Amino acid sequence: MLALKTTRLTWGYSSNILFKRGMAKQSVRIGCASGFWGDTPTATPQLLENGRVNYLVYDYLSELTMSLLTAAHKKDPSWGYAMDFVLSGVGRHLKTIKEQEIKVITNAGGINTDACVKALKAACQMSGVELNIAEVQGDNLIHLKENLLKLQTIQEMATGQSLPQTVNSMTAYFGAEPIVKALNMGADIVVTGRTADSALALAPIMHEFEWKLDDYDRLAAGSLAGHLIECGAQATGGTFTDWHLVDGFEYMGFPIVEVQPSGEFILTKPELTGGLVNQYTVGEQLLYEIGDPKNYILPDVICDFSQVQIKDLGADTVLVTGAQGKPPTNSFKISATYMDGYKANCVAIVQGGNATAKARKTAEAILSRSRTLLKLVGLPDFDRHHISILGAEDSFGANALSQEFRGRDAVIWMSVQHQNKTALEILGREIASSGTGMAPGLCGMVGGRPKATPCHKLFSFLYPKEKIAAKIQMNGKVEEIRFSSEGAQFEKRGKPTSSEETYVLPTGKEIYILEDLAYARSGDKGNSCNIGLIARHPSYLPYIKQQVTEQSVAEYFRHLFDIDQQTHIEANVTRFDLPGIHGVNFLIENVLDGGGIASLRPDPLGKSFGQMLLSMELTNLPSLSEMSKVEQK
Repeated sequence: MLALKTTRLTWGYSSNILFKRGMAKQSVRIGCASGFWGDTPTATPQLLENGRVNYLVYDYLSELTMSLLTAAHKKDPSWGYAMDFVLSGVGRHLKTIKEQEIKVITNAGGINTDACVKALKAACQMSGVELNIAEVQGDNLIHLKENLLKLQTIQEMATGQSLPQTVNSMTAYFGAEPIVKALNMGADIVVTGRTADSALALAPIMHEFEWKLDDYDRLAAGSLAGHLIECGAQATGGTFTDWHLVDGFEYMGFPIVEVQPSGEFILTKPELTGGLVNQYTVGEQLLYEIGDPKNYILPDVICDFSQVQIKDLGADTVLVTGAQGKPPTNSFKISATYMDGYKANCVAIVQGGNATAKARKTAEAILSRSRTLLKLVGLPDFDRHHISILGAEDSFGANALSQEFRGRDAVIWMSVQHQNKTALEILGREIASSGTGMAPGLCGMVGGRPKATPCHKLFSFLYPKEKIAAKIQMNGKVEEIRFSSEGAQFEKRGKPTSSEETYVLPTGKEIYILEDLAYARSGDKGNSCNIGLIARHPSYLPYIKQQVTEQSVAEYFRHLFDIDQQTHIEANVTRFDLPGIHGVNFLIENVLDGGGIASLRPDPLGKSFGQMLLSMELTNLPSLSEMSKVEQK
């Protein structure tokens, strides 16, 4: 039985304006019912029963998901969209959605919006409801592939690599503008393809308050609201550093933002649900998957989140203020995927004394034997391989607690890449034979013998907005949007902005780990990872900045950096300030082994990096109570 809080905050406040549902356009209330493809179906009913929302948004797409949808669409032309949206998202709740006059916005269309809309219309027919369903098209640019290859001017944003011949998907990140157009047309449900996650929430706010495309501060605030809720329960206590303080994992509350015309908003969750909403759970999510907080580039606006403040109002509710905006660039970010051979992954359990040593010897022997067999059949060596022994702290490198640790449970993680499927089939057979011919205690292969799957890699580039058009279809009517050519040229910015502490801090004899002083959250963008830190007390921040530097973070993760001799990619760490939440953000480039499906590592998305960094030791410090007395400057 869950011991959940039942306190409810009916009224919020900001600038003496009340957040009250029912007052015409005084506020708009938006709930996020999905943060990714595969999220729990428990979100929709809780938001319908206790959320009092005007809009529901369902976010399904990531760079990894786009690769998976592309592969699915190749297998079956009727696939390529997030089927969860219809099957377990809105499908069973269409009558309630209609009765409550709630509007729905989703990017579930993936690379096949037609099929998604068709399935949704069938679900409406089965439920006996009529809804205006709008479809946003134009983001899928695969038809431009041959022309772009001929131009030979397209370069990958991070590496300068030329566009590969094997590109199999190419989608533009649209912003809120096409969704706003669909809502203006009277849509009850809007289905898009690739759209900036935050735009799913920004669009209804723009629609309700009639914000203009040059209301940049407001657009930044609306984008922040969308950014905070786009990953679902990550804003309401999910993946929170102090996870032990969060009750009700079994029925986590999903986030709701209530936004007023000024752009200020509260963030909360439905009553009678699990989770935790406070300045730190929401602050962690602010830091998730961002780079430079002063220049967070979105299709509609460039956001400055550095001065954002988050204030606890009690009852699982916070007030968020302080976002600022600048004009957007004149280009869309295009995410393409291309095939680079095949990969296979083996996960095997080893138990008993010296399990980690047995696991390592077994994995290395399997790889060695497979290489010998490749030579015998005339195949080249594996393009890449990765072996980790989970339980031996391999992911921590030199920061492992003990290099001689001998646990009694271990897990082999072994991944390889090759251009020929046959090579991976050879490895799969040899993994199976290890159960009788190598070290004792190997007692299970997760998922059975590994199978070869396409290795899709991400290729991101910029393309002029004026050369792309969006089409909105609804009830036989088609509207087109031609995007503006105005806006600044994108420029990769040089080293900013984190200030160094120039005054002398008191020292002491204490040793702490970073978790004693800070909260952390990490995420990915392609082959880069960000780690955001928030000081547990404002006075801890100078100590954090003094010891957790670009250099110390680079050294801490040195064993994970990708150094590509062909493209001369080098490790790079940049620190940014967020004084509004007493935080810093580290952007760590080229650290995820390619990231997403391309990566061979156990953590291809950088989810664990923040938790790993929290184990960093900070030395020669005064006590925490003495630190909290340091005057802020």
